Amino acid sequence: MKFCTAINCMDGRVQLPVIDYLRQKFEATYVDMITEPGPNRILADKTDLVLIKSIFDRIEISVKKHKSEGIAIIGHYDCAGNPTPREEQKVHTLNAVKILKKKYRDLEIIGLWIDENWNVTELKENF
Repeated sequence: MKFCTAINCMDGRVQLPVIDYLRQKFEATYVDMITEPGPNRILADKTDLVLIKSIFDRIEISVKKHKSEGIAIIGHYDCAGNPTPREEQKVHTLNAVKILKKKYRDLEIIGLWIDENWNVTELKENF
């Protein structure tokens, strides 16, 4: 029984595509979901320290209690919590990946983009 962690938007349209992708990517049985509106921007902006602490507290539960083997931060098309263009959201997502990698050096950390057709793409550093 393996776990991974998704830091995902609360938008219900992106839940199943993310779960399906991460279960395959990390060969996980379960995906712990940490949801907020626009979490990629929350982490990248580093301004709402209370919310950031809440996200990291929940990551800690997933990593320590469930032994999560990987973490994904997600941005998506038509996000009400981060209503910025796709390229700007990708920057937010990759910046959030960098922040997460500083704390969780031993885990694979990835950024995902969900497009208007709910397809999942793994982001690379030089998109």
